[in-house]
Amino acid sequence: MNQDNLDDNEEQHGLPDPSNQQLEPIQDYSSPKSARIDPEIIEEIEDERPKIPVGLLTRDYKDMLIERGFLGLYRWYVARSQLTRNWNPDKDFNWRAFRKDHSPEVQRVLEGFFAVEQYVPDYVTSLLQVIRQSHGRSHFHIRWGSEEEKHADLWYNSVLFSEHRSPKWLRDYMGQLRGRAWSIPWEDPMHMIFYTVFQERATQVNYLNMAAIARGETGKPGFEGDVDPVLAEMSKVIAIDEAAHYNFFLEGARLYLYYYPTKAIEAMHDVITHFAMPAGHLIPDYNKFAEVVARLGIYGPREHSRDVVQHALNNLGFAGRKALENGIKRGRMVPDENGNMRETAIFEAIDFPSIADKVKRIFGRIRTHEDEIGFSDVDPTEFQQNYERM
Repeated sequence: MNQDNLDDNEEQHGLPDPSNQQLEPIQDYSSPKSARIDPEIIEEIEDERPKIPVGLLTRDYKDMLIERGFLGLYRWYVARSQLTRNWNPDKDFNWRAFRKDHSPEVQRVLEGFFAVEQYVPDYVTSLLQVIRQSHGRSHFHIRWGSEEEKHADLWYNSVLFSEHRSPKWLRDYMGQLRGRAWSIPWEDPMHMIFYTVFQERATQVNYLNMAAIARGETGKPGFEGDVDPVLAEMSKVIAIDEAAHYNFFLEGARLYLYYYPTKAIEAMHDVITHFAMPAGHLIPDYNKFAEVVARLGIYGPREHSRDVVQHALNNLGFAGRKALENGIKRGRMVPDENGNMRETAIFEAIDFPSIADKVKRIFGRIRTHEDEIGFSDVDPTEFQQNYERM
């Protein structure tokens, strides 16, 4: 094609004549300066920025800090539990004095608690496979299992010494329960730390309210005859254990909330939305057991909402479940002034400075223990701030 034909073709299609065009300088888009976002857009984004500051640490470094936190918490926990909660399920209770005339409702509760605790081997092994890479968390989980095993033996003894069931019935029922295995509801460590927070708190509430019935403090008519000092004492002892477990998992959840706020909030919301007490789908006639514990005021929807979910959210810095949901809806990735995307979580009612302060206290407690033992001389655990400002 000659130049005349080319010009005709350009004119026919409305194309400009290059000879009449003044070329603009080529933009170098590899230059950070040329890639900057419009200042008005940045200002708008900054106006909507969260109250949580921008993370400073790499993912690998945050994972390392969380692991060091779990290891320090585990060491501190073991030392404390050996001093304050070293009891025996057989020798530390007067089983001959256990009542043999409890109401049918209380007897069903005893059998239900026994049934739930029979899945301790599954509670330990299924989660252990997920967290086995973590020194502190996996070793704590083994310790947790050894304490839960004592709970299982305690409820076994309560059913046995009530003499409501024969020893053969009890052994056969145990075999039936252990014929099916329980598996964890989530396959990742972050979801499971929040699941254990709510599950341990729920178990504690169950046993605290059982202790109240055994002391005659339930206020429920028709159960005045269920007062039993042995049952009250064993329920209280187990509830104390569950409180210790709950607090360990709570501290672990705070580590995730501090170093991975967006992901942690989403995981916590998933757990609350789909939460169920373990092994309920495996235990025969579990619905009847659930109906009895709800009717007795031991554990039902009201206790779950008020004494478990709201209690845990308060301890984690949330005003309530609505605040948690709002945080997820507004959570997002936003660009900084150079166009780099950064992770953030936007939620109005979380007390993030309180979480940061509690995480600092976790590391402070760990450091005190390390100073006492000598770990701080050779391998100290140091707190590292995750954000530019608090």
